[in-house]
Amino acid sequence: MDGIFLQQTINGLTLGAVYGLIAIGYTMVYGIIGMINFAHGEVYMISAYLAAITLAILASFGLESFPLLILGTLLFTICITGVYGWVIERVAYKPLRNSTRLAPLISAIGMSLVLQNYVQISQGARQQGVPTLLEGAFKLNIGEGFVQLTYTKVFILIAAFVGMALLTYVIQYTKLGRMCRATQQDRKMASILGINTDRVISYVFVIGAAMAALAGVLITMNYGTFDFYAGFIIGIKAFTAAVLGGIGSLPGAMLGGLILGVAESQFSSMVNTDYKDVFSFSLLVLILIFRPQGLLGRPHVAKV
Repeated sequence: MDGIFLQQTINGLTLGAVYGLIAIGYTMVYGIIGMINFAHGEVYMISAYLAAITLAILASFGLESFPLLILGTLLFTICITGVYGWVIERVAYKPLRNSTRLAPLISAIGMSLVLQNYVQISQGARQQGVPTLLEGAFKLNIGEGFVQLTYTKVFILIAAFVGMALLTYVIQYTKLGRMCRATQQDRKMASILGINTDRVISYVFVIGAAMAALAGVLITMNYGTFDFYAGFIIGIKAFTAAVLGGIGSLPGAMLGGLILGVAESQFSSMVNTDYKDVFSFSLLVLILIFRPQGLLGRPHVAKV
């Protein structure tokens, strides 16, 4: 039993790290403009397709080195997915920025459906897959069983936390980060002080898309399969992670992702894997009822 619990914890941390990366996109956009980008799950889905296409192209040129394969895939996928994030902001959000709060939400849902159908038509509805890039695993004997930590999971955990650390550095110690924090605190005052808040908002969408691209590459490596509908479920789960950690908080997004990933894995092991999605969505409902500000979030105080 101890071995199963530890194995599921490892699986949950791997999955949770990916949830956290995607949740960053939700929490950054909400922190800047106070709205939820419900097309963000489809950005992740597109990055999975881009990763598979890039891997196929690099392999066709005879490239077999894992570091070069993954580096080339990450760079290309992050750049192109960032463009998608920028387009979503320009098309679905900027024209409605001064409209009612409901209008951008409906626009984002429409953009989500457009991206789903665009990928379905261009790539087909069947499941796609990629081969295992990094084989092998560490094995630890525990009692009568053993715990297995694959090299792929190790790479996913390292890459996720390196990506989070780099983003934290950018937000805390760079000029772009200071502009983002100023825009988050008071967009009108930041604009008066000379910050191009429109450009900052676009940057935030690009950064969120880049983190989703990193998650797309990592989860494609781990599971190997995906389809045009993959972004919906994982997008809602990442949103759950963002709410759990405290939407608007970067550390909260990663913490919420890890907690959700571990909880979901343990539920699958102890109860039933068929109901893990029900468990995740039930958790979202409970969070919204009992602690809507999340673990690291702050209660919203209305200004009068």
